[in-house]
Amino acid sequence: MSTTVDFTMELPADVEVRAAVQGQRVLAAHLSTALETQSIQILDHNNQAHQVELPTSALRLLVDILAELADGNAVKIVPVQAELTTQDAADMLNVSRPHLVKLLEQGALPFFKTGKHRRVRFADLMQFKAARERASEQAMKELAEQAQELSLGYE
Repeated sequence: MSTTVDFTMELPADVEVRAAVQGQRVLAAHLSTALETQSIQILDHNNQAHQVELPTSALRLLVDILAELADGNAVKIVPVQAELTTQDAADMLNVSRPHLVKLLEQGALPFFKTGKHRRVRFADLMQFKAARERASEQAMKELAEQAQELSLGYE
């Protein structure tokens, strides 16, 4: 089953940021990485406690989400198998949609069509982005080494 993602989101309100700061601290302090699952307690609207057992991996993800919210960032969880529009994929790469379409048509990034619309899998996009970042870092490293060899004054 395919999943499309809506990337519209709002920044957290001040009260949410404060709650995220406190929640992240408490959860991180009690998170055990040795266990596969952990129990947390949630209070309902009647202040009645309910015990919930969650995978530790989900709690680690929750700590990361709370840290982002505490910094005032909006957060969106995207399933790895999500299908992105060309505009969403271009936005994530910080390029124009026509440039992304050119990359797709050149075969630099896999895509498929739903009707006449191109779609990019989130996992493929992240793999492409990581490869592009590695190539950029390597090029910067080579330029820095070259500058050192030529004594261009960059210390």
